[in-house]
Amino acid sequence: MLTTEITVQTGGSPATVDITAAAAEFVAGRGDGLLSVYVPHATAGVALMETGASSDEDLLEHLDVLFPRDDRWHHCHGARGHGADHLIPAFVSPSVTIPVVDGRMTLGTWQSILLVDPNRDNRTRRVRLSFLAS
Repeated sequence: MLTTEITVQTGGSPATVDITAAAAEFVAGRGDGLLSVYVPHATAGVALMETGASSDEDLLEHLDVLFPRDDRWHHCHGARGHGADHLIPAFVSPSVTIPVVDGRMTLGTWQSILLVDPNRDNRTRRVRLSFLAS
């Protein structure tokens, strides 16, 4: 298995960051296998979805609807409503696996790999890319 870690700066507000290019570069020329994209954080996830048509903005807005930033959460350190950040990875998984054929990810036409970071308290995220050849 080949593996590397990239660092992504997400800023001080909820964000999605397209990491498709970094993943494509990592698997380029590696043949057939599986790519694992993993975010080792308790308050972030990875999504495969369309970007450029405001779907990523819709995702963040609706996560706020589902998980309001108020004082209802038992987990209550950090920014107001931070407890919600700890629930989101149960809905936006911290990992995805993507088949790779001839060194290219087999993503759908409009799919991109997004780091989803709702957390206002942590601006630096790590993403682990691992390739398992077949």
